[in-house]
Amino acid sequence: MPQKNVKTALIVEDSPTQAMHLEQLLSMNGMNTVWAHDGEEGLHLAQMHIPDIIISDIELPGMNGMQMCKYLKTNRYTRAIPIIMLTHLDYRETAKFGIKSEAINYIPKDAFSDAVLLETLRNQNLIRAADEDE
Repeated sequence: MPQKNVKTALIVEDSPTQAMHLEQLLSMNGMNTVWAHDGEEGLHLAQMHIPDIIISDIELPGMNGMQMCKYLKTNRYTRAIPIIMLTHLDYRETAKFGIKSEAINYIPKDAFSDAVLLETLRNQNLIRAADEDE
């Protein structure tokens, strides 16, 4: 059972390896996680759990991450949930569309993505800075 005051992240990622990496990274920083394998499942779990944040791959089977984001931002129950988009694509147009879809950040999957993700979560007050005392 999730602990009270512990933030929950919904990870929407079709790669089990990438999802497990994100789950480990977030749990090491004090967050609970829920995992969806595709956009449709992401929609369902977002509505069921109302997570504190959604971290979604853009490239998903069926409904992609941007389509899911667009739907969530038009739903009165989920529109306030911040969404971070992750992708291997490094195209300027994809990034611009990600921002237009009301995602709070667009992070290319590269050597710096974990650090950028953690900093974004700190800026959203979802995790504590590493040097903060309990």
